Amino acid sequence: MIVITRYSVPEADTEAFRTDADAAVAVLAQRPGFRCHRIGRAADEPTLWTVVTEWDGAGFYRRALSDFDVKVTAVPLLSRAIDEPTAFEILTGGEAPS
Repeated sequence: MIVITRYSVPEADTEAFRTDADAAVAVLAQRPGFRCHRIGRAADEPTLWTVVTEWDGAGFYRRALSDFDVKVTAVPLLSRAIDEPTAFEILTGGEAPS
C-alpha cells in the first residue's frame, strides 16, 4: 500500500518542513513493513509538498503509527497534512521498459 500526504508549506517554512519530513520518514523507516519513501514538491506550485511512503500492507502502517517514536516525531507532521484520504491500495504497477 502507499500513503500519500500533501502539505501546504509557506516558502518561509520550507527548510523547517524538510527537516520535519526527513525526521518523520527516518522513524517510520525503522518500523516493520516499511518499504520506501519519497518527499516531493509540486513543480508548478512550490508551496505544495508531498510525502509518500510505501508499506507491505495497511496493518503495518497502522501499527507503525502506534509506535512511541513515531507518535513523537512523525505524527505532528502528519497532523499538518491537507485533510484528504491518504492510504491507497496498490492494484497494479510496473517498471519503465529497459
